[in-house]
Amino acid sequence: MKFKLIAEYFDRLEKISSRIQLTSLLSDLFKNTDREVIDKVVYLIQGRLWPDFTGMPEIGMGEKFLIKAVAMAYGNKEEEVEKLYKSVGDLGEVAYSLRSKVKGVSILSFVGGSQEAGELEVTEVYNELVKIATSTGEGSRDIKIRIFAGLIKKATPIEAKYLVRFVEGRLRLGIGDATVLDALAITYGGSADYRPIVERAYNLRADLGDIARIIATEGIEKLKNISPTPGIPIRPMLAERLPDPEEIMEKMNGKALVDYKYDGERAQIHKSGDKVTIFSRRMENITDQYIDVTEYVKQSVKGDNFIVEGEIVPVDPESGEMRPFQELMHRRRKNNIAEAIKEYPVNLFLFDLMLFNGEDYTTKPLPERRAKLEEALTSNDKIYIASHIIADNVDKLKNYFYQAISEGAEGVMVKSIGPDSIYQAGSRGWLWIKLKRDYQSEMADTVDLVVVGAFYGKGKRGGKFSSLLMAAYNPEKDVFETVCKVASGFSDQELDELQRKINELRREQKHPRVVSDMIPDVWVSPTLVAEVIGAEITISPLHTCCRNEKGGLSIRFPRFIRWRDDKSPEDATTNQEIMEMYSKQLKKIEEKPVDENI
Repeated sequence: MKFKLIAEYFDRLEKISSRIQLTSLLSDLFKNTDREVIDKVVYLIQGRLWPDFTGMPEIGMGEKFLIKAVAMAYGNKEEEVEKLYKSVGDLGEVAYSLRSKVKGVSILSFVGGSQEAGELEVTEVYNELVKIATSTGEGSRDIKIRIFAGLIKKATPIEAKYLVRFVEGRLRLGIGDATVLDALAITYGGSADYRPIVERAYNLRADLGDIARIIATEGIEKLKNISPTPGIPIRPMLAERLPDPEEIMEKMNGKALVDYKYDGERAQIHKSGDKVTIFSRRMENITDQYIDVTEYVKQSVKGDNFIVEGEIVPVDPESGEMRPFQELMHRRRKNNIAEAIKEYPVNLFLFDLMLFNGEDYTTKPLPERRAKLEEALTSNDKIYIASHIIADNVDKLKNYFYQAISEGAEGVMVKSIGPDSIYQAGSRGWLWIKLKRDYQSEMADTVDLVVVGAFYGKGKRGGKFSSLLMAAYNPEKDVFETVCKVASGFSDQELDELQRKINELRREQKHPRVVSDMIPDVWVSPTLVAEVIGAEITISPLHTCCRNEKGGLSIRFPRFIRWRDDKSPEDATTNQEIMEMYSKQLKKIEEKPVDENI
């Protein structure tokens, strides 16, 4: 399959903002894709070579490397390429322009090559990019540059444009996983009605390229038999939130299992034979950060292969008391993991089981899953079943909530124990409900929001990005709707770091998945997630979250709390959650007038 076809579709997709049109065109691309390379095409659409959970390296070519490669490929001086880049602002467009001017390029200069420009195959492109990503050690920098220079030298202008953008991490297609799922259902099932089948398979085996390969080569019926597989993460089950214990118990029909909600890192732990792998909430392989946890699991959880879920919580090395989540950041930054384990010890609190000795437990109710987990675990001073009770009245829930807070937890997770209490991988529903400490205040609820734009500051902050346009996630439409503008809560260090984060993700135009009437100084790709606290939710004509004829919903007096690197954009607070919080607020206070300053 010719890579040029992929590049031409990318060019068309980039110009579309309608999700319906994006889905239609993406489906058309899949129809014209050889089944043998459909997985590679899907990865390229995602802007990656493989799923994050594989732990494989990224391409590792920054701006300077790319400038060198473009200069080498087209016979220009690096200074010329850099000057063009500063003028145009898009290195892909620079490559397109320079390649268009090159006449009669000697293809023989491409190591052993004899093909004409435009004959790049998808597999060839993919394999060359893999070589670049996996080149390490002394001289790897020059190897990466030479391989990529050779690749774009042989490419047509449009191929060069998207190869550079891919390596740079700026494809700008505006396509999320949800749109890919829709397109796969339409292409290989014949209708969007097959979306639930495709989505369930992806939720249980979070490798979109692999799911595409299965459906393309074996048919959609094969997806119905997909089950969890050790080594491939399951998309985590999500929870709703409510501030009122009475309503929570009503949702649970008067009886529920209540777990502590720990202030730690949610971990999905896989074992196959003697190998233990740990995935984060974002399905990234974090095993190297928690070598000690892998040993706890090997020693204390019986079973040849299983998938369990829990919370890794930092503890005080002397008292054993729980410490804040931020303590875990030291493990990410420490080069010497053995030293980090001693300085920042952790405990593991398990709360669910999804696979055990080859048997899929995601379809079984929570009591059955918990019973198997308790049977398999031998607790010790490092690994436990999450602290829990069965609550059958509101007072019992409240008392346990306050007990959790007093012991250093964030709050509690209230979980259905009814016959329908299955593990809803990748879904948010009323089977799990969060009750956190901050929800007890009428004037302060925390939410996790996505950065979609940035504004320059004034005065002491002049010339720096100092406020962020934040958005909630609308899963039904697969878009991000603005809900507030955050300018407070940042430390000087966080502000300095913010400049780098924004510059890496800035865009010339609004991302197709962002719905906003506000126009920031720069648009940002919806990637960063931050925890934000606010005074209240009110109606605003300026924001698009839950918009109706009265306006949208906005958070008043928002303040930055911390970055949520453990969450993907699609894990952010949803528009429906914002609406639920607003509805609860209206029961306690009168609706306040629109604040035009928000």
